[in-house]
Amino acid sequence: MTKVGEHITLDIIGTTKEYDPSVYEKVIHEIAKAAKVTILNISKYKFEPQGFTILALLAESHISFHTFPEKGIISFDFFTCGKVSPTVAINIIKKEFEHTRIVKKEFNRDTKSLYHDIYSSPGLQKSYVVNDVLEDFKSKVGQHIEILDLEQFGKSLFIDGEIQVAATDEHLYSSTFVGSGLNLNKDNERAAIIGGGDGGVARECISKNFNFTDWYELDPEVVDVCNKHLGDIGKKATEKNSVKCVWGDAFESIKSVADDTYDHIFVDLNDDQFCIDLAAKNMDSLVRILKPKGVITAQVGSQDKKPKQVDSWLNVFNQNFGNAKLSRVYIPSFDCAWNFSSSINH
Repeated sequence: MTKVGEHITLDIIGTTKEYDPSVYEKVIHEIAKAAKVTILNISKYKFEPQGFTILALLAESHISFHTFPEKGIISFDFFTCGKVSPTVAINIIKKEFEHTRIVKKEFNRDTKSLYHDIYSSPGLQKSYVVNDVLEDFKSKVGQHIEILDLEQFGKSLFIDGEIQVAATDEHLYSSTFVGSGLNLNKDNERAAIIGGGDGGVARECISKNFNFTDWYELDPEVVDVCNKHLGDIGKKATEKNSVKCVWGDAFESIKSVADDTYDHIFVDLNDDQFCIDLAAKNMDSLVRILKPKGVITAQVGSQDKKPKQVDSWLNVFNQNFGNAKLSRVYIPSFDCAWNFSSSINH
């Protein structure tokens, strides 16, 4: 990380008075003295019928005020690469300007960035702290693929803005996924994986001594980029003799698979409604290639974040198999517990 400075913004709420421009200039000089920064130039402009803006160019960056008299708001902005924190401005501003409250935002200006968590709500905003962006591209099949080096979770795969896997806790996801199926049926002659481009589920199948694993993956570029940056997750699963990679649409590919082929099917698709509908539409094919007493397991998302979608997955499994067992594990990088649904083919 390279730090370049500190930045503070203050929105002064509840100001009924329109101050003379000279007041703002006086306050800027007070702040500059307290912060030990050098004013190079001051530029100002008064709007008609109301409002005022003033900008002080500093050797260390800038200070500015902009007023919104019609809203009773004065906005203040101070960025400095100096040695004194810009927060020294707060007490000066509180003393000089009438207010009911002050909204403060502070930023460390550095080479780290914030990646917005798509599950944030209007009242609870969350972001990942990103140290570096290692990959950022759109694959030939249309997925936005990013490999980000996260401050807390290490190298991580994001697809279409959503975290898929993080180096530090991927083992919790994949081991629970495969273990959920094996808890219902220990047979491990042959498995099918639908999705799972990071390779974690394939690695787990290898570690559980499946004799054969057919890995159906739509986007080989996901597999390639994960092998490049997250190689410890897949552990070169694509190179193992027991693993056969089948590229393209999995549901088209399985049409040529013989009946009663697999002891286990692991469905590692997105947990959105599109994929739920896609799995439901093709469930007859999945039942056909699953052995009697074989087990199908799918990652079905989070009851904490998307309970309706978990219920939708469970409905699909119950309607087609008459049974569904839910497993659950907390994934720190997801900031929630994650669920896996398993059904026995009776």
